[in-house]
Amino acid sequence: MKKTVAVIGAGTMGSGIALCAAQHGFKVILLESNQAVLDKAIENIRLNLSQLVGKGKITGEQQTEILLNLTITTATNDCRADLLIEAIIEKMDAKVNLFKELAAINNPESIFASNTSSLSINELQEHLPNPERVAGLHFFNPAQLMKLVEVVQGEQTHAAVVDSLLEFCRHLGKTPVICKDSPGFIVNRVARHYYLEAMKLVELKIASFENVDEIMEASGFRMGPFKLMDLIGMDINLAVSTSLYDAFHQTPRFKPSPLQIAKVKAGELGRKSGKGFYEYNVQ
Repeated sequence: MKKTVAVIGAGTMGSGIALCAAQHGFKVILLESNQAVLDKAIENIRLNLSQLVGKGKITGEQQTEILLNLTITTATNDCRADLLIEAIIEKMDAKVNLFKELAAINNPESIFASNTSSLSINELQEHLPNPERVAGLHFFNPAQLMKLVEVVQGEQTHAAVVDSLLEFCRHLGKTPVICKDSPGFIVNRVARHYYLEAMKLVELKIASFENVDEIMEASGFRMGPFKLMDLIGMDINLAVSTSLYDAFHQTPRFKPSPLQIAKVKAGELGRKSGKGFYEYNVQ
C-alpha cells in the first residue's frame, strides 16, 4: 500500500481527493501554485471536517489527526510521494510538463495518476519517463463523498500499478472500476448525451432547463443534467464535450452545445462562479 500521497491542484476536485486520503490515514501533500486557491482549499477542508464533527461522524481528536496528515505547499520540490495524483487544468501540455517536473524529483517507483475526465492516458504516457507507472485515476465530484473511481489503464500501464491503485481506492472506501483508455472512459462517454440532449431540448424551446431537471429527478436521477453541469463546472463540461467530439472525429452526436459554449464565454460556470443555469451564493 502506498503510504504518501501527493495531490497537485487544490481546486474543488484536488482538495476533495486530498481530504479523502487524509481522512483514511494517508500522509498527504497538497500542492497548489496559487496561494489564494490553496487558502480557500484549506478553509473548505476545515469546514468539511467541522461539519462532520457537528454531525457526530468524527470526533474532535480525529479532526485534529486528519489535519495533521495534511501538508500544504506551493513549492513543487516539496512534492515527493509514493503516489502522485494531478488534478489540474484539462490540457495535455500542462499535465505532461507537470509530470516531467515531478518525475525528476521522485523515485522511479512512484506512481503518477491523472484525474483527467477525458484526455488520453496513452498519449500522456508517450511523453513521460517510466510510462508503465502512469495511469488514470478519475474521481467524481465531490471526491470525498462519491464512491466511484475509474482506474484507467493505458497501453503501457503495468498490471502491478493497476493493482496498487485498486487497493488504494478500496482503502479510501471507494468502488474502483477498471477501464482501458478510451475517449471519455466509461462515465463521461455514457453521460455525455445526458447533458447534450438536455441542452438540445432547451435550445429548441421544447422545455425549460428547470422542467428538464424536475422530470429527470422525478424519474429517479439524483440530480438533473443542468444542476449536475453547474456542480461539475461548465468549463470542465465543455472541455470534456470538446475532447470527445475531437476524439470521435467530430461526429455530430458529440458536438458541443452552443448553450454550454455561451455559458463559458459569459463566465457563468456554475456553483464556483455563483451563476450557471441557476444562481448560487458564493462566499
